[in-house]
Amino acid sequence: MDNKLIKSTVESLLFINEKPIEMNELRQILETDKKETVQALEELIQEYKQRKSGVCIVKVAGGYQMCSAPENEPWVKRMCQERSKQKLSIASLETLAIVAYKQPITRIEIEAIRGVNIDGVMRKLSELGLVKIIGRKDVVGKPFLYATTRKFLEYFGINSLMDLPKLEDFIALAEKEKIPSNCENNSDENVAAKEEVKQ
Repeated sequence: MDNKLIKSTVESLLFINEKPIEMNELRQILETDKKETVQALEELIQEYKQRKSGVCIVKVAGGYQMCSAPENEPWVKRMCQERSKQKLSIASLETLAIVAYKQPITRIEIEAIRGVNIDGVMRKLSELGLVKIIGRKDVVGKPFLYATTRKFLEYFGINSLMDLPKLEDFIALAEKEKIPSNCENNSDENVAAKEEVKQ
């Protein structure tokens, strides 16, 4: 498969997928080696940048994803907010921040930090796929240990937990009255979430 065809195919695969595609999956589909696949991706990334395209390719949650260009975030965010019907409450955001920065962590430990019962909040975050149970803590009662998920990384548009903003910046989001969530388009959702994190 020549370079032009690889680039064209990669572009199509990224376009139709709502979630990031890992390198190994791309290689298996294309039946190419890593060097050829990386070269095609890098060339596509540069081509989008050079012509100031409305879309770009980014590395998210260990894979590659096509999303809207950063400079178009204000308009994409506006559309996402208009479409959004479900929002993360301040309580949910605060709880999610605690899990993100203190994981693995038990429900009791989260409640000790927040000072309130979080049963309903944790149930909601679990339903949204943003947190999950990863085991039990080796103490009396063997309480469940919670951690963030891959969907959490995708939602906030980061590649790993190492890319999380400083704790004080993340907690500052709790002051926002509206936090867009569950937008119909996954790429729009990522951009909106990243815009909120930046602010």
